[in-house]
Amino acid sequence: MRENLPETQPGRRLDLIRALGPWAATAIVAGTMIGTGIFLKPAEMAREGGSALVVFAAWVMGGVLSLFGALSFAELGASIPEAGGEYAYLRRGFGPAWGFLFGWMHSIVGRPASAASIAAGLLRFWGFLMPAVAAPIFTWHMSLPLLGRPYDFVFTRAQPLAVIAIVLITFINYLGVRLGGQVQVVLTIIKIATVLAVVVFGFALSRGSGTHFEPLLPAALGVGTLGGFLAALAAGLWAYDGWEDLNLVGSEVQDPQRNFPRALVGGVVLVGGIYLLFSAVCFYVLSFGAVAGSLHVGSDVVEKFAGRTPAQWMTLAMVISALGSLNSSILSGARVPYAMARDGIFFRVTASIHPKFRTPGGALVFQGVLTSLMVLTGTFEELTSLFIFGAWIFYGLAVVAMFRMRRTEPDMPRPYRTWGYPWVPGLFVLGALALTVSLWLERPVRSSIGLLVILLGLFFYRRWKRTAAAA
Repeated sequence: MRENLPETQPGRRLDLIRALGPWAATAIVAGTMIGTGIFLKPAEMAREGGSALVVFAAWVMGGVLSLFGALSFAELGASIPEAGGEYAYLRRGFGPAWGFLFGWMHSIVGRPASAASIAAGLLRFWGFLMPAVAAPIFTWHMSLPLLGRPYDFVFTRAQPLAVIAIVLITFINYLGVRLGGQVQVVLTIIKIATVLAVVVFGFALSRGSGTHFEPLLPAALGVGTLGGFLAALAAGLWAYDGWEDLNLVGSEVQDPQRNFPRALVGGVVLVGGIYLLFSAVCFYVLSFGAVAGSLHVGSDVVEKFAGRTPAQWMTLAMVISALGSLNSSILSGARVPYAMARDGIFFRVTASIHPKFRTPGGALVFQGVLTSLMVLTGTFEELTSLFIFGAWIFYGLAVVAMFRMRRTEPDMPRPYRTWGYPWVPGLFVLGALALTVSLWLERPVRSSIGLLVILLGLFFYRRWKRTAAAA
C-alpha cells in the first residue's frame, strides 16, 4: 500500500512524519521488550540467582524499575516529543554536551550492540532447528593481560547469517516508517501468542511438579545472595529493555500527549506479567538445574511436554519473535544519529532523509554497518553486557534531567506528569545507580572500556563544534 506523504517543495528541509498510531506505539514498546531475552535469560538468571525466589524477585524488581522508568519517560516524551529520546532530554536539561554523550554512546556502542545481540540470539534459536549453524568455522586463541585468562574467539556460521537478518530488517525500515510500524504490529502479535502458548500448554499438558521450584529459598542470606540477585537483575533487565524505545521516535508518534503514557505504561505492565508466567512454567516443566543449564530454555520446555517436532515449530515462532524485536530496535535506533547530525554534531551522512520514503536512510545504513560488525565479533552474552552498562547510566541521567527541568522550566507544557513524583523517578535513579555500580564491580574491565569509549566522544564533539562555529 502506498504511503500518503505530504508533498515536498524543492529546497525545503524534509522532516519525519507522525505515522505511528497507538497500536504501533504500543507494539514498539512490547515488541522490543519481548524478543530474545525472555527465551534465553531465565537460564542465566537461574545460574546467577541460585534459587527460584531470587529469580522471581529479580523479575519483579526489574519490572518495577522498568515501570518507574516508563512513568518518568512518559512525562519526558509527552512534553518533548522530538526525535532522539534521551538525546533531546539531556540536551535540553543539561546542555548540548550531555545530549551528545548519550547520542554518541547510543549510536557507536549502545544500539549497535543491542541490535547485534538480538540478531545473535535469533541465530541461537536457529541453532536449535539446525545445530550445524552453531558449528565453529575457526577459533582464535588470544591472551589478553587485562582479563588475566586466555580468551577464545569462536567464529561460527551463525554470525554471517545474523548479518543477513540485520540487512533485511534495515532494508524494510528504509522503505518507510509506516511499513516498519505495520510489520511491528504483526510480529508483536506473533511473539506474544508464542509466549502465551508456551505458558498455557506448559501448564495444561505437561506433567510438571512443584518440586521443580527447589531450591525455592537461597541457602543463606549474605553478600553472595545479594550479588546473585543483582546479577540476575541485570540479566532480567536485558529482557525488559526496550520500554524507552518509543521516546526515540517521539516526532513520529501521533497524538503523543495521549499515546506516550498509554503505550509505555501499558506495554511494561503487559510484558512484566508475561515474563512472570513464562518463568513459572519453565520451573514447573523443567527442574531448576535443567533450566540453569539450558541454552534454549523456551525450546527445551516445549520439547519436554510436546516432543521434538512441536518444539521446532515453536522455536520457529521464537525466531519470528526475535525478528520483531530486531525490527523495533532498528526502527527506533537510527533516529538518534539522525537527530544529532541535523544539529551538526555527528557524521553528516546520517542526516539525510530519503526523498521518496521519508525515512532517515543515511542513519539506518550507518547503524546497520556498525551492528553487522559487532555481530561478527561478539557472542550474545558479551554483546548484552556491553549494552546494559552504558545504557542504564543515561537512563538515570535522563530522569535527573527531568528533575532539573521541573525546576528550571516550570512553565513547560506537561500534558502528562509522572505519577508519584518525586518518589517514583527518584527510586528509579537510585536503582539505575546501584545497577551500574554493580555491573562495574562485576565486570570492571569491560565496563571501564565502555566508559572510555563514551568519554572519547568528547573529542569528536569539540571537533564538530569548531567546524560548526567556523561555518
